[in-house]
Amino acid sequence: MGLPKQVLVRRINNELGQCSEYLEADLPAIPEDARFPLEIRIDLVNHPAYVSEDRMSRKHACRLIISEEYPFRKPEARWITPIFHPNIMMPEDGGYVCLRTLDDWSFGSSMLAFVKSLEHLIGDPRPKNPFGTESCLAASRFFSDNPLGMEMSVSYGGR
Repeated sequence: MGLPKQVLVRRINNELGQCSEYLEADLPAIPEDARFPLEIRIDLVNHPAYVSEDRMSRKHACRLIISEEYPFRKPEARWITPIFHPNIMMPEDGGYVCLRTLDDWSFGSSMLAFVKSLEHLIGDPRPKNPFGTESCLAASRFFSDNPLGMEMSVSYGGR
C-alpha cells in the first residue's frame, strides 16, 4: 500500500522542484489527477559517453517510471538511446540501469539522488560489475583495458 494519491503527487512535485533547481530547468508539476505509472524523461546533454567502442555521443536519454507505490517501491530506469556502457543495457536489451541508488532505494531516497547518481555513472563506469548482455560485457572489457583516469606530475624548485 502506497501513500494517499494527494500526498504522493505532492511529494513527486517537491522532488521535481529539487531537480528543477539542480538542473536549472523549468519542469512542469504533475497534476493531482495524473494517472500512474508516471514516465519522466531525463535527457543528459553534454555528457560524453561511448555509443560504440569507437564513437562517442554527448546526448543521452533515459526514462524514469514511477508507480503508485513510490517511494516505497523504487522507480524503474530504462535507457532509451544507444550507449556502450557496462552498467547500462542498450535499449534493445531492455535499457536497464544498474545504480547503487536504485539498489539501496528506501523511503528517504529521491529523484534528485537518482539524477546525480546517473550523472556520475555516465562518467565513471564500473567495468567489474557489468550486466550480462553482449554489449555490457564488451563495454566491461573495453573499460577494463582502457580505464578512465588522470595523470599528474609535480615540479618544484625550477625542476
